[in-house]
Amino acid sequence: MNQSFGATSTTDEVLAGADLRGKRVLVTGVSAGLGVETARALVAHGAEVVGAARDLRKAEKATAVVRDHAANGGSFSLLELDLASLASVRAAADSLLKDGRAFDVVIANAGVMATPKGTTADGFETQFGTNHLGHFVFINRIAKLLRSGSRVVMVSSSGHRFSNVDLDDPNFERTPYDPFQAYGRSKSANILFAVEFDRRHKERGVRATALHPGGIQTELGRHIGHETLEGMIVKINQDLAAEGKPPFRWKTIPEGAATSVWAGVVARAEDVAGRYCENCHVSEVTDGYIGPVSEGVRSYVLDAQTAKALWQKSEEMVGETF
Repeated sequence: MNQSFGATSTTDEVLAGADLRGKRVLVTGVSAGLGVETARALVAHGAEVVGAARDLRKAEKATAVVRDHAANGGSFSLLELDLASLASVRAAADSLLKDGRAFDVVIANAGVMATPKGTTADGFETQFGTNHLGHFVFINRIAKLLRSGSRVVMVSSSGHRFSNVDLDDPNFERTPYDPFQAYGRSKSANILFAVEFDRRHKERGVRATALHPGGIQTELGRHIGHETLEGMIVKINQDLAAEGKPPFRWKTIPEGAATSVWAGVVARAEDVAGRYCENCHVSEVTDGYIGPVSEGVRSYVLDAQTAKALWQKSEEMVGETF
């Protein structure tokens, strides 16, 4: 595995010299931020990218830059997908299945963060329902389109440290709602899904991984108030100073999307499969205290038994078996 990439590597640096002609990639969440940059970088290197988004009008405008950078036969098209509605998820999957063309990579990039208490169209807690269950149904439904040698990349977060999944109360029906705890549950679920999906599909040559893109200022944080965000940064910098480390620095969007393309088409599949990555490398398991922006993954999100239990619970919740 190439070890020369890190936190400041960009998508163009990671993909330098890559020829992705003949590769077909699906990227969810292409109406802003990381999704747009991920699609742009892949199309610029010759990939055929299908971008999924809830708001096609917004996505059409946001992805003009993707089409402008098409090279080496790269192409881009849009697919309507609202992860907060299983009817939309199933319709989107059905359209891809009807089309029948295979994929080499699926990058599950779409998501919401720290939302007010609410539910999806199907009555699931907003963040768990959108970030996990929507992708759970969508990816499983199109799994037959993933050819041998393909990969699924789940864009998770260091926010998985806020909370493990709670399979007894996934919708906060008995637990007091906390937006960051709910976010943590959903991001833990993304990693656990990758662990179990990888186990189920590796014999046919399909692998899965999860990652943290880094701290980036995108639309994802729109539900976090300015004062709350500023307070978080002050606390982070105090902790970093106490550790003798430099102040926190936001990643640029090309830096943030770099780990997605690295895990999807650059790293060796066997190195990242069933693992959690950040800053363009596989993370070490670190339990106990770790700094607010330190690297590391909690062991509970890599636990095979929890991953299996989450899969079963998710099937029960969506009323569908995979």
